[in-house]
Amino acid sequence: MHGYLADRRSFYYQLNYFSRYFEVFAPDLKGFGENKGMDYPYALDDYISEVEEFKYKNSIVKPHIIAHSFGGRIAIKAAAENCEFCNKLVLTGAAGLKPKNTPKKAIKKALFSVLKKFVKKENLTRFYSKDYLALDGVMKESFKKIITEHLDGHLVKIKNKTLIVFGDKDKETPLYMARALNKGIADSRLITIKDAGHFCFIDKPNKFNLEVREFLLS
Repeated sequence: MHGYLADRRSFYYQLNYFSRYFEVFAPDLKGFGENKGMDYPYALDDYISEVEEFKYKNSIVKPHIIAHSFGGRIAIKAAAENCEFCNKLVLTGAAGLKPKNTPKKAIKKALFSVLKKFVKKENLTRFYSKDYLALDGVMKESFKKIITEHLDGHLVKIKNKTLIVFGDKDKETPLYMARALNKGIADSRLITIKDAGHFCFIDKPNKFNLEVREFLLS
């Protein structure tokens, strides 16, 4: 399950590799890749329903799931609400936890609150994320629904065996989030990949694939 503004192709190295050991599926989630045309702003629950429908149509029962970033949001909430959603779970660069409120962020937020009263929205683009600015219409509304739903309280409900794989240079979902996932999910193990960023499975595909293969086949 791919990240935001990505699609199934981001798992190119994994699709080829894991096909040797498993039957592999990699859907384009609604709004991305070849699955364009969102009729209304999707929240996480809508994406969970979409994945469940995909599983049903393809006769997939309790699969292992590898989920990156935004895909991790979906997997965390789905697994917390239903342990039958998947068998083993791999979270890489998984998003969904509440970010730390650093002094820099607090100042930026306070400044934006003042400026938005006097300055036109189109002149405040530096305050918005790159992901948000890349979207339009219904996708922007969906994005806001997704990022404002924090999943910290869901971690304790996950009973699936979970492998957490993060790059040590991940700036999108820093290592403190990986440690929080590891602490919150009881049956979990954390692996950090050196010299890899948010897409550690692309930066270091051999290391990522070997670690995940060992976890899934053990």
